[in-house]
Amino acid sequence: MKFLEMINLMLITFFLVMKIKQVEHEVFIYEKKYAKDILKKFKFEEYKEASTPMNQKEKLCKEDRVNKVDEGYFITLIGYLMYLIATRPDILNVVRILSKFMHCASELHFKAAKRVIRYVKGISDFGVKCRRSKEFKPVGFSNSEWGGSIDDIRSTSSYCFTLGFVVFSWSSKKQETVAQSTIEAKFFCWNNRY
Repeated sequence: MKFLEMINLMLITFFLVMKIKQVEHEVFIYEKKYAKDILKKFKFEEYKEASTPMNQKEKLCKEDRVNKVDEGYFITLIGYLMYLIATRPDILNVVRILSKFMHCASELHFKAAKRVIRYVKGISDFGVKCRRSKEFKPVGFSNSEWGGSIDDIRSTSSYCFTLGFVVFSWSSKKQETVAQSTIEAKFFCWNNRY
């Protein structure tokens, strides 16, 4: 403020469609109105709430021999859900899975997407809470899904590292094919000869 003229606009309460609540040492971000707008746009207001975003035993694949749904409608629905994951990391994985089927969506994929919407309906008040941390201890988490994809039988490995309450590094990567791994290993050995 010594060098530039500044105006104090007080605490931020909205950013795009996100509502922001700030108290001492804590910020809470959520999209309740946006979640309700999704329900209204896709006419899911009367649907019953779901307790989880996805059925854990259900495995989705591209060629499921079930009737296809309108591709544009499904892509729009997934697009709305993708925007919602900014404040709802609990639906991130299922939206990632469903986004793989945007151009070959069947009634099973649409049913799984409806379940996500029903889940969001039940907990539209949820969001992301950021708190000031007194302890900056790095913590790492990892996970592997062994042969989880029915279409190509490849695994997905993931990790994330936090410092305090902030994620500073994360990755989710699908396993390469055996041929790719072999070629890369041979190239690495050949390049590292003396």
